[in-house]
Parts: sequence; C-alpha cells; structure tokens
Amino acid sequence: MTVKSDRPAGRPPEGRPRRTESPAAAPPLLSRRRLVTGLRQIASTDYLIIAVAPVLIGLLAGTAAIGFRSLIGAVQWLGFGTAGENLASAAAALPWWQLLLVTTLGGLAVGLLVRGLMPGGRPQAVGEVIEAAALKGGRMSLTTGIKAAVISAVSLGVGGSAGREGPVVHLGATIGSHLARRLHLGRRQMRMLLGCGVAAAVAASFNAPIAGVFFALEVVVGHYALSTFAPIVIASVMGTLVSRMHYGNFPAFILPEAQLGVSFLEFPAFALLGVTAAVAALLFMNAILFSDWCFERSRLPRWLRPAVGGLLVGLVALEFPQVLGVGYEATDAALQEHYGLALLLALVVAKTAATAVTLGAGFGGGIFSPSLFVGAMVGGAFGLLAGGVFPELASGPGAYTVVGMGAVAGAVLGAPISTILIVFEMTADYALTIALMIATAIASLIVQHLHGHSYFTWQLARRGVLVQGGRDVGLLRDAKVRGLLDEAFSSVPPDASFASVREAFAGARYGELLVVDEKGVLKGLITYGELAAVAFDGEEHPELDALALARTSPPLLAADDGLETAIRVFRQTGEAHLPVIEDRDSRRLLGLAHEHEVMAAYHRALLLGQAEETGGRP
Repeated sequence: MTVKSDRPAGRPPEGRPRRTESPAAAPPLLSRRRLVTGLRQIASTDYLIIAVAPVLIGLLAGTAAIGFRSLIGAVQWLGFGTAGENLASAAAALPWWQLLLVTTLGGLAVGLLVRGLMPGGRPQAVGEVIEAAALKGGRMSLTTGIKAAVISAVSLGVGGSAGREGPVVHLGATIGSHLARRLHLGRRQMRMLLGCGVAAAVAASFNAPIAGVFFALEVVVGHYALSTFAPIVIASVMGTLVSRMHYGNFPAFILPEAQLGVSFLEFPAFALLGVTAAVAALLFMNAILFSDWCFERSRLPRWLRPAVGGLLVGLVALEFPQVLGVGYEATDAALQEHYGLALLLALVVAKTAATAVTLGAGFGGGIFSPSLFVGAMVGGAFGLLAGGVFPELASGPGAYTVVGMGAVAGAVLGAPISTILIVFEMTADYALTIALMIATAIASLIVQHLHGHSYFTWQLARRGVLVQGGRDVGLLRDAKVRGLLDEAFSSVPPDASFASVREAFAGARYGELLVVDEKGVLKGLITYGELAAVAFDGEEHPELDALALARTSPPLLAADDGLETAIRVFRQTGEAHLPVIEDRDSRRLLGLAHEHEVMAAYHRALLLGQAEETGGRP
C-alpha cells in the first residue's frame, strides 16, 4: 500500500536537516607526495649529472672555441705576419711569391697531417656530427675531434678559403660525447650532451646564445623537447659567457645606420633577393661538387691534393686577397658599403671558386663563413641595383647585404631558423628581421625543392650515408638481432638419411629443419618446398641425405645485424623465420629470428624514439 505524504515535494521531514551536496574539492596543484617525489628525482644521480654536465660542457666548448681561434691566429701569423681578422690586407702587402709559397706549402702540410692523423684520410666537420647524432647514438671520439681541429686550424691559418665555425662545432660535439661516455650515460642523454657541445660551440663562435640553442636543436638533435631544450640552453649560455669574458660583448659585424624604409613596398625586393640567393647557393654547392669530382678523378695522391689546391687558391688571392681564410674582413667591408658593384660580383665568383677548390682539395674547415661571404656580396650587389632602380624605396646596400648573408647561408646549411637568429645576433639589428625571414625562407624552400639536400646531408649522401629518418634508423641499428634469438629449433646432421629427415620434419617447429654439423656450423636449410618434391612419391631414396635436400645458401642473419637489416631481409625474402649465425665467416648457428618478434622490437624502438623526443618513458 502506498502512503501519500502531505508535505511538499522536495521538503525534508520536520526535524531532519536537509542534506546538501558539497562540490568535489579540487586537487591541489602541487601535493605533498608529488613535491617529495619531484625533489627525490631532482636529487637523484641522473638529474644531478644532467644539471651539472651542460655547465661543464659549455665551459669546455667555449674554451675550446677560443683555443681554436688562437691556433688559427698563430699559424696565420707565421705565414702572413698577422693573427687578426685583417688577413686580406696583410696578404695584399706580401710579395706574390711569398703568398703562393704560404698557401702551397701550407696545403702540403695539411695533406700530410690528414694522411697521418685522420681516419679515412679526410677532414671532419658538421656532417660527421649530424651522422653521429642520427645514426651512432651521439658517439664521437674526442681524440679525432682534437686532430680534426688541428688540421682545420692549419688549413685556415695558411689561407684556406673555408669557415672556422664547422670545426668548432665538431670539437664541441666530441667534448659533449666524450663526457657522456665517461659518465656511462644512455643514448638519449648522450645525444643531448652532444647537442650541448654543439650549442656552446656555436654560441661561443658567434656571441649568439639563442642561435646556438636553435642550431643544435634544428640541425643536430632534431627535436625541441623540454628535457633536451633546458640543458642545451644552459650549455649555450655558458659558452657565450666564456666567449664574452675573452672577446667582450660585441656583435660580430657592425652595421651602418641604414634601416628599413617605412613602406612595405620594399618587401617584394627582399623576396626577389631570396630567389637570387637561392641561385647563388645552388651554384655555390655545385661548384664544391664539381671541384670534389675533379680532384677525385685526378691521379694526384690524396696527400698532395691540398698543395695543388693551395696553389690555385693563392693564384686567385693574387687578384682577390679577400678570399683567403674566413673572409670576415671583406664581409664587414661589404656591410659598410665599401665595395662597388663590379668588385662585389667579382668576389662572388672568386670566393665560390676558392672555397670549392679548398674543400674539394681536402683542406679542413667549414662552410658557414664562406656562405656568409657569398651572401654578403650577392646582397650588396642586389642592394646597389635596387637602389639604382628605386632610390626612394631602397634601404641602402648594407641592409640588403645582411639579408643576403642570411638567405644564402640558410639555404646552404639547411637551417633557416638558426641562421636567421645567428645573423640577427651577429648584427644586433632587429629592424631587418622581417626582411631576413622572408628572403631566407624563400631561398631555403627553393634550394630544398631543387637540390633536395642541405650541404651537410648532400655531403653525407655522397659517401652513402643517408640521415633522413636518422634517429629511427639509428635506433634500429642499435637494436641487434642477437637480443631476439630463439634457441629452440629443429636440426639434423648433414649425413642424416632421407627417412630420418622425413621423420624429423614431422615434428619440426616452424616447418623448418636446420642442417648443422658436429661443430655447430650451419650447412643448409630444409623447408617443405625442398622436401615435398620427393617426400610423397612412395620411395625411400637411400641416395639422398640431409645435405642433398637442403638449400646450402639460405637467407640468414648475423647476430650483430641491426633491426634495419633484419626487416630488409625479411621483406626481400618473404620468410617468416630466418637462421641466425655468429658471423658470416664462421656460420656457427645460434638460433632463429622470427619476423613477428623483429616487428615487435621495431615497434618498441619507435616508442623509444618518441620517448626520447618527449623526455618521457616508452
């Protein structure tokens, strides 16, 4: 029976308090448990190492950059009588025979040093850093880094037309990698500390801490995860502090008072300058390719090529001494609008030829300074032409010179973001940033579409090293087949009879019989395809043994093959299971590798790569 109440709906009975629903309390932003856990993590050994190591790397890389420049100056003083940036002026005052003698004998010294010190008989710079970060887990040799720095310092000191920033980046990277190895850090931490060395080296070279950070992240590390970003910032700042304590806090180049006009009508001119810079960058890189091809096709021994290259560079310098060394004296003169149109265009050709000969002949050195030089001359010439056509709109050749520097260098290096920041910090002129961004973006886009590579990736590709997707490929190469072995397999001796083979095959796992001798050496593989032709004809086949039935050259994997190789072999052969041997010389059988387990390991490697970029766990 239902009893009907007279009280209004929703009113509680008399004397009973109304129940009120209290809203759920919001969790505290920082709970005590979370605070304690975070402090324990920060106090752990790994966190302390990652906090302290970037400081040490920044100090060491900054000091190394100063020492490298001092070594260049010492060699330069021996040959040209000056240790400063005024190499062009000093060379112009020398007798012609002394100039040729310095560049030629200096080239001979470089060739002998490369022959005696460098693995592979070639100098090293930024390309090797990118390869190490992408494919070698950040592992680099400090000894090789020091030797490469000495060779590059001698190359630049005797007048080689190359840059000093690339060798410093290489040296800084080896310092970071060496420290990571001494601390027994993992792959992610090693690549991070390698990036710290790169950032500190760039920052110390250009007095540009922001650019150092983004160059390391954009060109070497390849991602912007906070767990990597923060240590690289610390290292870059420390490298900059060391540089500023030694050289002072001054921009690398001082601009005249010319600024952008207030009208946006000038920006199409900067876009056109970006197209012009792309053409200059393509010609510049292809000139190096052609020079390298010519020296490779020549019959000159590798150690003698720098001497010939030095002679050719010296001959160019007799008419245009501005091409010697890093060329910052001429770059600064172009910014100050000291050169006319004819000289600017001539220096574009002369510097391109001198740099191509220098690098093609085997001198050490980088590519950034020459690309800045070429960009400055292209931009200055473009500015003079623009000022002649639209004098009321043009900002002056100095502004176009700055924009040309960034556009050509960004396209050559394949690093538009960091190049924009480098040029901005080198000149300390914010007003030109928008124009610089427009021209650099256009030039980089054109070069990427037409050439497909930056100078660094093109350099590696010519040696057969492909770094596209490099971090994933590096993870796949680090994971070895040895870790995926299945030692439970079915086998028969080579002299097993046909009847024994047929009986063993009936119980074989995975439908395969491995033919293995008494020493454990793989002699062949029997699958259903090999056995089916004779297994069902009703005869015993006493003349057949296991070795006669087997494929004696089956597809197989070595224990130290990486997952990249394993996936390729599985795809090419269509097999689901492959025998794994110790090495291809001994052919000692270790077990089987299964395609599904290789693919699972591949998936785990990709998760590890994602965790590396986010700073989390896979």
